[in-house]
Amino acid sequence: MGPGRRREEAGTRAMAAPGALLVMGVSGSGKSTVGALLASELGWKFYDADDYHPEENRVKMGKGIPLNDQDRIPWLCNLHDILLRDVASGQHVVLACSALKKMYRDILMRGKDGTPLKCDWMGKDKQPPEVKLLVVYLSGSFEVISGRLLKRKGHFMPPELLQSQFDTLEPPSAPENFIQINVDKGLSEIIATITETLR
Repeated sequence: MGPGRRREEAGTRAMAAPGALLVMGVSGSGKSTVGALLASELGWKFYDADDYHPEENRVKMGKGIPLNDQDRIPWLCNLHDILLRDVASGQHVVLACSALKKMYRDILMRGKDGTPLKCDWMGKDKQPPEVKLLVVYLSGSFEVISGRLLKRKGHFMPPELLQSQFDTLEPPSAPENFIQINVDKGLSEIIATITETLR
């Protein structure tokens, strides 16, 4: 099946609802917890973007070195390809991913066009297929989120890197398709708000 056919199918299926939900925010905002719960509530497939980092990215983060765009773009391209494949086959997906910059969210939706790095599926003249994405932005203050990170065990994101994430953060804004939820709310309230929006 060629990319054109795949795009057509993804488009028809995704009209009623987003094909994928992106749960985003800085480290410690609860993306993985919210994403996994949401996916089980909706019966959708769940991916945690952290599981897809190449080893060299993990090593860098473990040493407290912030990732740069060169580190992130191939990783985001890979995630886009996964989303596209699932959505094209009719599978709805929840992805937990920091996706701090608008450019990163664009890559998750459209793949990478216009930079030296291309995602696998891109041909020379093809219009890139797009993933219909609803962004769920989990927002919170530095104090609240750093407090959470200090309590966390076995996560490869040192709390010192949190400031660099806040510096990088570009909160979603129109025309992006998004909802913003404060992390101060209880987990069940956060899930209810998202499922309500989808209805």
